[in-house]
Amino acid sequence: MNNKKDPGFGRGLFFGFGAYLIWGSFPLIITMLAFATPLEIVTWRIVFGFLVAALLTTMTRSWPAIIGVLKDKNLMKWMALATVFIATNWIAYVIGVASQQTIQTALGYFINPLVTILLAVIFLGEKLSRAQWVATAFGAVAVIVLTFDYGQPPWIALILAGSFGIYGLAKNKLGGRVTAVNSFAMEAGMLLPLAGVQFAIIAATAGTPGGGIQFGNVGFWGTVGLIFFGVLTAVPLIMFGTAAQLLPLRFLGFIQYTTPVLQFCLALFVLGEPMPTARWVGFGLVWIGLAVLIFDALRRNRAAARPVDEAVVINS
Repeated sequence: MNNKKDPGFGRGLFFGFGAYLIWGSFPLIITMLAFATPLEIVTWRIVFGFLVAALLTTMTRSWPAIIGVLKDKNLMKWMALATVFIATNWIAYVIGVASQQTIQTALGYFINPLVTILLAVIFLGEKLSRAQWVATAFGAVAVIVLTFDYGQPPWIALILAGSFGIYGLAKNKLGGRVTAVNSFAMEAGMLLPLAGVQFAIIAATAGTPGGGIQFGNVGFWGTVGLIFFGVLTAVPLIMFGTAAQLLPLRFLGFIQYTTPVLQFCLALFVLGEPMPTARWVGFGLVWIGLAVLIFDALRRNRAAARPVDEAVVINS
């Protein structure tokens, strides 16, 4: 039996945690870009994210692979669906942070695993274990509690969880036939028309208080900040893609909570967002549901690994 440490595992953890830490820091960056409207922030995120992806695609000479995907109607169907919902996710996320509702954005990504489970049942025909049903029930009760607290359903959290869940479903349907860089290049490319429409809408508000295009009109560092956020959109995606190749899926599943935990802490301790008792109860119910999911996943992993371990001992 080989006891040597896998050097790729350490690199995988580095890239995985790096990606989730960058995603978790986005509220700070968006807050610093408060001089621009959420629509403008998303517009430049699309434009400069696409330019980075196009550069990487050129460097890796993978344009022929993208052309091949464009010719495949089935793949393009799922790529189009992924593009629609990642755009929805980006817009909802920036609006949430810009309107001082970062705690709700964190809630959305805590709920996301529960939404993903439901999507797997509805669209992939998967069966839920008893523990998964219990976890989902905790999530549903949490949403009810938070609805009473907010006076309405936590729409931003639900939109973020639902859009990212459907985005993940579309990615699942692609079956790994499109690389992370190529997929991002195509998504950003298909979103360029949306960026153009948003640009025209923002430009039409020129002359109104806080309206008009801020890019190039807010000083050097303000403009650099908008460019930087667009560039930074591509970086964690590439890091995540690398981590996914080096780490077992179960590790990625656990460290994904780094992002909402960091967002929650930033909202509470840095941005000073309110956290009344009812909100703590709602989040507590979500965390209990996630704990049930994690415990169930660990139990299943041990059960699956036991026959393998026994076979290794017998063959040693």
